[in-house]
Amino acid sequence: MRGEDAGIRKVRLASVLKQNPRNGYSPKDVPGFTGLQALGLGCLTSGGFFPYQLKNVPDTPLARRFQLEEGDLLMSRANTRELVGLAGRYKDVGHPCIYPDLMMRLRPDQTVCLPEYLEIVLRSSAVRKAVRAGARGTSDSMVKIGAALVGGLQVPLPQIGEQKRIVAGYETFDQRIVALERIVGKLRVAEAAMTSKVLSRENLARWRRSNLENVATVAAGVTLGSEPVGDGTIELPYLRVANVLDGRIDTTDVKTIRIMRSQYERFALRGGDLLLTEGGDLDKLGRGAVWDGRIGECLHQNHVFRVRCGEHIMPDFLALYTSSSAGRSYFQSVGKQTTNLASINSTHVKEMMVPVPPVSEQERLVEPIRTIRRRMSFVERQVAKLRIMQQGVVEDLLAGGLSS
Repeated sequence: MRGEDAGIRKVRLASVLKQNPRNGYSPKDVPGFTGLQALGLGCLTSGGFFPYQLKNVPDTPLARRFQLEEGDLLMSRANTRELVGLAGRYKDVGHPCIYPDLMMRLRPDQTVCLPEYLEIVLRSSAVRKAVRAGARGTSDSMVKIGAALVGGLQVPLPQIGEQKRIVAGYETFDQRIVALERIVGKLRVAEAAMTSKVLSRENLARWRRSNLENVATVAAGVTLGSEPVGDGTIELPYLRVANVLDGRIDTTDVKTIRIMRSQYERFALRGGDLLLTEGGDLDKLGRGAVWDGRIGECLHQNHVFRVRCGEHIMPDFLALYTSSSAGRSYFQSVGKQTTNLASINSTHVKEMMVPVPPVSEQERLVEPIRTIRRRMSFVERQVAKLRIMQQGVVEDLLAGGLSS
């Protein structure tokens, strides 16, 4: 039954809480376990609460005032505009925990609002949109939300029985998603084991080696800034650092840029190009994946190197090596470290020594890994579809209460 047919009423979020939203406390961490730990902001993700980044902190009466209880909800109150307001339901991690100043705690009155239900509502698109719109900051890279905004959010509040039905429907999807994600995890383990076997010490010792520039061409992409206008220009999608992940290309958010038509071939991507990132955290230098050409005409940003393989090396084989421990070690050894970031340049990429076994051997070694990746990609697409269906069903159930 749709929300509007059920007549779901909307209430202020503060009206279903035992107390107003409360900011956390961030004492200095200590080396040893004291019996009390503090959560890190990374505990809140788009998938909810996960107990990452726990820190040991002094066990004091002041700290204990911020101790979490099973069923408390947490919300990030400072982050990028896209991530601010991420919410998750705290689950006992086996010992007492407090939450940091960059989060706020929401403690629902469980006689009128189930924590599991409120978590679903807070992660709905309508609430996320309202939070982002109300966040304040000088730039989208860091914004904040306050207790007044959160407490004033309008949320649908059906009867407890209906809340239980919504939660049950949501968890049915979750169970299937978790089962598929376990399959993905097993496939990743198999892929890693097979990659280690391909790039074994014995294989690396017997293969010919060469500077990368001798077997491939390396090019930087289009520089962002002032764009040309008028005749002779074209506007095309381009891949930036955020699109190039470890082992895959994410095209869910692709931006466009205008260039001179005469520059197209200089910056254009082709299927089979290996993309490597120029900068970031030191351990992420040279992160990359092979472009599959899913966007017909596409460019790459200057912070993403395009490596186009010649006849002596296959893109998939080269990608295996650049993402291996040996490849990562090389990028870390040549990376230039600044206060916040590290970077490599095209010369570093060109000078990288890479193994070059016969192409027929490369093909034989890579094909089983491709098979695993195809299976993994299929399962990941199933997960993505289930998440869309899950969100759609919940949004439909809550439509009457979430609409303005």
